[in-house]
Amino acid sequence: MAKNDVKLIGAWPSPFVLRARIALNVKSVEYEFLQETLGTKSELLLKSNPVHKKIPVLIHNDKPICESLIIVEYIDEAWASGPSILPSDPYDRAIARFWAAYIDEKWFPAMKGIAAATDDEARKAAVGQVAEGLALLEEAFQKISKGKSFFGGDHIGYLDIAFGGLLGWFRVTEGMGGIKLINETKTPGLLKWAEKFAADPAVKDVLPEIEKLTEFSKVIVAKLRAAATSGAK
Repeated sequence: MAKNDVKLIGAWPSPFVLRARIALNVKSVEYEFLQETLGTKSELLLKSNPVHKKIPVLIHNDKPICESLIIVEYIDEAWASGPSILPSDPYDRAIARFWAAYIDEKWFPAMKGIAAATDDEARKAAVGQVAEGLALLEEAFQKISKGKSFFGGDHIGYLDIAFGGLLGWFRVTEGMGGIKLINETKTPGLLKWAEKFAADPAVKDVLPEIEKLTEFSKVIVAKLRAAATSGAK
């Protein structure tokens, strides 16, 4: 597949864009990465995703596909010759989708709540929610991985990409908050998984540098806290 046939509209700090990049790497698909200027929306983005007007957008043969997890599934189906991303078993696919939805709808918002917290009580509540979610994901990992390295087994799969795409921002949240939520005591499986995921050839070259991401996050945190304070008035 020629590189020009595949384009990805995104921005380097986005964990959702990272999901698409990892999926493309898993399938060894060459693509052109079209970086959006943060704070603005290009004409191509608005044309390609007129409903949500958000990144990422995958453009394959001039046809746009939106929403990160939908993009991951599309990549898996469109390039069937590469390693499978979604589980082959229908039940396993359903379970992977369930946990991916949980991560996006429950766990990630709680993680953002840590950064957005304007007082100790709100921060403590958000940390508790994130820790509770990690306990559930640790249990899920033990069951789904069946003792192997990834949620997907021996190789990175759908749920690895869904969760792992957020790993950089999670590390930033831990560092800025002075907390360690993935650890040997409570989440030993996830601790080993995170190390192997970050070192995988499909991941390591596209993971944002934590220092660079931390600097970028300070701007985002300021906006989140300002919004939280404004909403509380």
